[in-house]
Amino acid sequence: MLEVTDAASKKGQQRLAQLNNRFVEADSGCRQSVAEILERVRTQGDVAVLNYTNQFDAPELDIADLQVSEVEFEQARALVDTQFIETLHFTIDRIRTFHEREMEDSWMLTREDGTITGRLVRPVDSAGLYVPGGQGGSTPLVSSVLMNGIPAAIAGVGHRVMVTPPDRQGAVNPALLVAAREIGITEVYKAGSAWAIGALAYGTESIPRVDVIVGPGNQYVAEAKRQVMGRVRIDMIAGPSEVLIVADDSATPAYIAADMLAQAEHDEQATAILVTTSEDVAAKVCEQIEQQLAQLSRADIAKKALDDYGAILVVDSLEKAITMANRIASEHLELQITDPWAWLPHIRHAGAIFLGSYTPEAAGDYVAGPNHVLPTMGTARISSALGVETFLKKSSVISYSKRALCNDADHIQRLANLEGLTAHGNSVAVRVRGGE
Repeated sequence: MLEVTDAASKKGQQRLAQLNNRFVEADSGCRQSVAEILERVRTQGDVAVLNYTNQFDAPELDIADLQVSEVEFEQARALVDTQFIETLHFTIDRIRTFHEREMEDSWMLTREDGTITGRLVRPVDSAGLYVPGGQGGSTPLVSSVLMNGIPAAIAGVGHRVMVTPPDRQGAVNPALLVAAREIGITEVYKAGSAWAIGALAYGTESIPRVDVIVGPGNQYVAEAKRQVMGRVRIDMIAGPSEVLIVADDSATPAYIAADMLAQAEHDEQATAILVTTSEDVAAKVCEQIEQQLAQLSRADIAKKALDDYGAILVVDSLEKAITMANRIASEHLELQITDPWAWLPHIRHAGAIFLGSYTPEAAGDYVAGPNHVLPTMGTARISSALGVETFLKKSSVISYSKRALCNDADHIQRLANLEGLTAHGNSVAVRVRGGE
């Protein structure tokens, strides 16, 4: 399934080149279909949303049942067990505690002549949270509700709306509804795919238009977000999930194999890469992958992903491994090495960094606290994890006294004249002259 490759060999260099250039645009095959869906939702509203929902998700769903009712919320609470509630509260507390540190403050600068400049930080008015159905509702993505909804609440977003595709019977998994209610989301609509994104972007008779849309999804969701971007803010255009593990001879092969498989089971395009200084570790990881794969419920998916996108590369130093990691700029970067903290200052590009052999990427997915919505396809070079700032906007504040304007007048007018904008210069001049 996986072969050990010398990173310096021709084959190793070819694989690295592929990794360094793995950014791909959304599948153009669905671009036109998504455009048509969005246009129908824009012009037909609820009718279009319901038609698509009936066609692809819940054949008998009625317009009156598009929004989750209070009765459904109450029934959901009765259907989940106390252990789930305990884990939910534990996870909410971890995520909230971490993201509260991200909140930005407004600030002001003053000068002696009476000039005041600053930045006013304010939340957007509304946010839409997209939560995938998860195998027809059988595998509810509770973590997506929490990772998107909690930062929005901390930012101060007044109106949070959740959309998620219903199952064939028109229901939403109770775990999702309980999670939403626990973080203060009470407005949930039964809609998925591109038509849900369209409803959030344009608004319908039932589903309100929002300012920010966040949340993962399939290629239709990703393409819809790309097409409405600009009209609304989006979190990111996410590609397949990925992990890069840097390991030395102190690493435990069983842990590495488990983490590679955890990433590979996401989907058949997921990327799991090991870069190691130890040929012995590399060989044993291959053995462990073979042994552990047979125990997995999604073994076929994981095997396909490793066959097509996995790699084990051997380098002759940690310096080279870290340089490689920075070039690849992976969504998840694990440092399973003797002293990971000593190497942390050398990491420049990664969505999230996991230090040490007892820090599996799965901890970050669920309960560690940092957000698991991360940049993929090398975009960690230029972007960050979803956070409170995703739901904030900043306004500049400027206030001049008469003395301050007189002090700056010559400079303003000089620049205005250079740019040929005489009215700009005049707007200063008339004030300096006292309105004459």
